Amino acid sequence: MKGMGNMMKQAQQLQSKMMKLQEELAEKTVEASAGGGMVTVVANGKQQIVSIKIEKEVVDPEDVEMLEDLVLAAVNDGLNKSQEMVSGEMAKLTGGMKIPGLM
Repeated sequence: MKGMGNMMKQAQQLQSKMMKLQEELAEKTVEASAGGGMVTVVANGKQQIVSIKIEKEVVDPEDVEMLEDLVLAAVNDGLNKSQEMVSGEMAKLTGGMKIPGLM
């Protein structure tokens, strides 16, 4: 039973570290852009878009589809970078061990 107690203690420590990491990741951001920087997106570690910047030059009422494509590309890139950041930080915490439901 002593081994089981140690395992539970380690699991609780890991859970505590993960909660702290999630709080820290909410504050970390990544930036992505599309169209040579015409659309820039900032995402945080909670996979939330926190800002979108669109340069005036790309706003063309005659070509809304292009702007939509650029925003979509930048948002998807931002979310992918955010997920990569979270996966990297989780891997550091878990020593690269894949834990179901975490990554």
